[in-house]
Amino acid sequence: MNIAFFITPKSEVKYVYEDWTMRQAMEKMEHYRYTAVPILNQEGKYVGTLTEGDLLWKLKNMKQLDFNQTSKIMLQDVPLHTRSQAVSINDDIENIINTSLTQNFVPVMDDLGIFIGIIRRREIIEYLTEKVQNYKNEKISIGE
Repeated sequence: MNIAFFITPKSEVKYVYEDWTMRQAMEKMEHYRYTAVPILNQEGKYVGTLTEGDLLWKLKNMKQLDFNQTSKIMLQDVPLHTRSQAVSINDDIENIINTSLTQNFVPVMDDLGIFIGIIRRREIIEYLTEKVQNYKNEKISIGE
């Protein structure tokens, strides 16, 4: 099965760059009401996934808790507490299903390692639900 069918393309994905500030990332996440977004470098390669928790932990560990300081802290200086795995466009559906078990979305890269989009867990669940339904319908039509 070609996984390209499942991909939400980069043009439709909200992401941040590692050389952005915490404040820029927080404002984008707040605007779209996202709890996690992919982080890219300037070459367009996937670097990691930024979560609300990463931002909160960084704020908590700042010497002076001051929201204004977030405009001076670069995302590359925010430790990521979860390592989200990216997959290749050439990966098989089984690997993507396994990867999605612990991630809300799976970042997808092309053959050059450039970020091309994500596969959301929702699309994977819908695919599996359809497979189960088709299986049930086949059993009924065979008379089992």
